[in-house]
Amino acid sequence: MLIAPFGYSGNIVLTGVYQGKNLYVMNPFTGSGVGFCVSKVTVNDQVTTDEINSSAFEIDLEVFEFNIGDKVVVNIEHKENCTPKVLNPEVLKPRSTFDIRSMRVDRNTQELEWTTTNEQGALPFYVEQFRWNKWVRLGKVEGKGKPGQNKYSFKVIAHSGLNKYRVRQRDFTGKDNISRPTPFRSQKEPVTYEPRRPDDKITFSAQTLFEIYDMYGVLKRKGYGKTIDVKDLPKGEYFLNYDAQTEVIKIK
Repeated sequence: MLIAPFGYSGNIVLTGVYQGKNLYVMNPFTGSGVGFCVSKVTVNDQVTTDEINSSAFEIDLEVFEFNIGDKVVVNIEHKENCTPKVLNPEVLKPRSTFDIRSMRVDRNTQELEWTTTNEQGALPFYVEQFRWNKWVRLGKVEGKGKPGQNKYSFKVIAHSGLNKYRVRQRDFTGKDNISRPTPFRSQKEPVTYEPRRPDDKITFSAQTLFEIYDMYGVLKRKGYGKTIDVKDLPKGEYFLNYDAQTEVIKIK
């Protein structure tokens, strides 16, 4: 994560993770025109040996022998009435680089389990399930951000029949890193509901994830359970998503 400059307090602090690249700083003259703006640079509380008495300089992170994904805190102290500019602060932001080594659903615990390598900074994993002809987000697990093997698990709710799960990360570039879908066949009986034309509530034969949308695509209900209260919904037709099914229902 990048912390923005603290105004004109005399410090610029950047925090993030080491990605194998150095920082570059534009270093103006002081407001009085005597000398350069930056007075000291520290990395993880260690004073750097970089040549800061110039109009531009490099903060060499390689000399600290960081491993990829290590936490880095850079503190740039500067004089009053001037502000240096870090040209490439994004090099401290974590990128989504994970590789999936294994992924499966444990039939006993009903947990999606996956193992990764090559993580370069901690980013959350979003767990998704394909149902109702779309990928539905179930929740998130915080990433560990280490390049070695990392193991994760997340409790999932399977619908009847064939299920598909995947994990997704998005970094500061806005690009998604998505795993291949992992199949899992559930032995659950298909869920049914009644009445077919409800007026106050819908009752399912078993607990299920559900959604109700109106004909304009506006979400009206969402949750997990065995009943849905619909008595305050206006009369008309709606899309009902439940189990692995999508149907059009008419509320009286």
